[in-house]
Amino acid sequence: MAESAAHIAVDAGQRDGRPGSGNFGDRIFNGTLLVLGAMVLVVAGLIVLNLALLARPLAKEHSLWGFVTSVEWNPVEEHFGALPFLYGTLVTSAVAIVVAVPIAIGLGLFITQFAPPKLGRALTVPVELLAAIPSVVYGLWGLFVVVPWLRESIEPWLGAHLGFLPLFRGPPIGLGYLASGLILAVMILPTVVSVSVEVMRTTPEANREAALALGATKWEAVMMAVIPYSRAGIVGAILLGLGRALGETMAVTMVIGNSPRISASLFAPGYSLPAVIANEFAEATSSVHVGALAGLGLILFATTFLLNAGARVLVNAVRKGPKRAAG
Repeated sequence: MAESAAHIAVDAGQRDGRPGSGNFGDRIFNGTLLVLGAMVLVVAGLIVLNLALLARPLAKEHSLWGFVTSVEWNPVEEHFGALPFLYGTLVTSAVAIVVAVPIAIGLGLFITQFAPPKLGRALTVPVELLAAIPSVVYGLWGLFVVVPWLRESIEPWLGAHLGFLPLFRGPPIGLGYLASGLILAVMILPTVVSVSVEVMRTTPEANREAALALGATKWEAVMMAVIPYSRAGIVGAILLGLGRALGETMAVTMVIGNSPRISASLFAPGYSLPAVIANEFAEATSSVHVGALAGLGLILFATTFLLNAGARVLVNAVRKGPKRAAG
């Protein structure tokens, strides 16, 4: 009997495809998937390696700290500083997050908690369609619609009423940090909404029903049960949207003004890391200039990688249960 049971266990192990079970086809399939998964890491490593090799001439002429903190960008005299582009990238991304996050979270709560199921499903369709629009189309829309609207209406009003703040000083030219931030806000909205909706739907219905049973209103039940449970996932959604905003190129290039300077005003033109790489790489003649652009690429790659890795960790945490999600 014991020998028969052992044979049955071995046969079951071969059928379920466990490692070492002796099923040759399953081992081949698992090995193929492992190789394909490892190729993703290999490709990422090759990208970093190639950028680092391209940036070697820059490293011979400039220190890393000097490159990151310098504000001068003069390809003719080979003086390269990344700070104006890093500043422009962070400012436009911050504007996008400030505008998009309240709208995205509110829309996510409405779809999952307040809207009828049919209406909630219907609202997800236009949100998903926003993610399918090419970035150059967003750029054209921003250039011909958003920029004139800002120049003629929004920026004069902000300057007249909030001009005492450095953020809203200067001539209303339309092109600049504010226009880029608003375009990015629309572009990252689908990402933040989609992830927020998914993590909000993981909240156990018993949590919300318990809050309602204790006398809480529907809004209080959402604030006490849904938001705390989904907090880590919502933060992850925001970080994913921020990663998208940091890496956007074409739409930002068309409306930011492409001026390598630092200004406290959102009305002023600026520059971003992806925009300067796209604009100048084809015209870079010296090895130091190419190295400077590769250095900008390394900075952008590292920033987006860290943000996306952090976002994935937080999104996974909310799926493992309320204790880790709340922690």
